[in-house]
Amino acid sequence: MKPCPLELRLRIVDAVDQQLWTIEEIAEMFNVTERYVYKLLALRRESGDLTPQPHGGGAVAKLGEERLLKLAELIASRPDATLKELCALINRRQRRKVTLSTVCRGLQKIDMTRKKRPDEPVKQTRKSGRLSGASSGSSRPSGSG
Repeated sequence: MKPCPLELRLRIVDAVDQQLWTIEEIAEMFNVTERYVYKLLALRRESGDLTPQPHGGGAVAKLGEERLLKLAELIASRPDATLKELCALINRRQRRKVTLSTVCRGLQKIDMTRKKRPDEPVKQTRKSGRLSGASSGSSRPSGSG
């Protein structure tokens, strides 16, 4: 989210300084919260300036530029590896714990697609009380006996 422009900040503080309206009315006029108005006043009081503070940063990517290149080399050596297999290989080779999501985002960054279907056999799923592929006979025990 981008910070409010300096011009808007100045106009809000000027409106407070004129004391023609309450903080609540000023906040409503400029379509901001009352808390934001109080934060601007505190910022001016503490620093004497209303310019926005720099962004605080964020999480560091586990797969940086160098590791993305290694991921591309890994895929070149094993083109049919699934995401799960790629995770295991990265965890083993680079001693870096990565998740499926991390590898998927890494692949997107280097414009590669993932394998859509693993080579594992398809598991049978339950549909309306019967296993798919089960015989058409009744699954209920007979009443006799």
